[in-house]
Amino acid sequence: MNTYGTAVLINIMNEAGGLPTRNFSSGRFEGAAKISGEAIHEACKTRGGVGKTGHGCSPGCIIQCSNVYPKPDGTELVSVQEYESVWAFGADCGIDDLDVTGELIYLCNDYGVDTIEAGVTIGVAMEAGLAGFGDGKKAIELMHEISKGTPLGHILGNGAAATAKVFGVVRCPTVKGQAIPAYEPRAVKGIGVTYATSNMGADHTSGYTIAPEILAVGGKADPFAVEKAELSRNFQSATAVIDSSGYCLFIAFAILDIAEGFEGMVETVNGVQGTSWTMDDVTRIGQEIIRKERQFNQAAGFTPAHDRLPEFMKYESLPPHNTTFDVSEEILDQVYAF
Repeated sequence: MNTYGTAVLINIMNEAGGLPTRNFSSGRFEGAAKISGEAIHEACKTRGGVGKTGHGCSPGCIIQCSNVYPKPDGTELVSVQEYESVWAFGADCGIDDLDVTGELIYLCNDYGVDTIEAGVTIGVAMEAGLAGFGDGKKAIELMHEISKGTPLGHILGNGAAATAKVFGVVRCPTVKGQAIPAYEPRAVKGIGVTYATSNMGADHTSGYTIAPEILAVGGKADPFAVEKAELSRNFQSATAVIDSSGYCLFIAFAILDIAEGFEGMVETVNGVQGTSWTMDDVTRIGQEIIRKERQFNQAAGFTPAHDRLPEFMKYESLPPHNTTFDVSEEILDQVYAF
């Protein structure tokens, strides 16, 4: 993470056949190596100047997985090119140029829009024929439309779901109106369960089952197995506690495999709060948080019918594994059965 940043996952997910490509029409991108964490590291090293990896997003960070990506002359293009952002404007839009993804990420930062949502929106727009997949110049022009506030900009600025609806795109990768992140549910079923049931809409950070399914962290789980309700529930509960503690979510990679680390996190919370919680309280507290979120959503009109992935994922087979999302609705409904 320190050397290559979060984009080290580009090659890993591409090899696993779970890197959503060209608006979720494939799980592999032939240009993955060109937008990978390794490529970012090499560009920072060869271009020099302000370019650097191992950059901390806050003064106290000991992981330092961020980066400052330089232009060819060594001046700053953007900070930072993260996995999700590079994927959204890269593989999902068929773009294999880090200078283009960097410019698009910079525009997101400047305009105040989310990189995942914006990238997936541009991918949907490409699907609709507003640009060809891989056309970086046109992708930048579409981003500028949002800033200009043109009619097209208003459509794109409302996100992927609105863009798909306006242009009649059936392959709309959203849950509860929010764009699906950089892990293909048809190739990694547990993260699909999290996407479907998360109270935030499609959200990998609410229950990162990629850890055991792909990275073998916190155990090993078969990514194609469908019985993932308990796995997703446990990850969502633990994540809710980590998020509420104020810790960076990336400590999860360590504490999932080191029991003393998890205990240490609970002890630090006790030290600040004056509580006497134990490891056994983590699940209870996490479920209490999720239950409150759930109650908020229900009051806003959400029902179990919204805890579903897009319909196209049930019948469109995803290359290269040619699998669909075949997790039953009964399994999805088990996630919140507590």
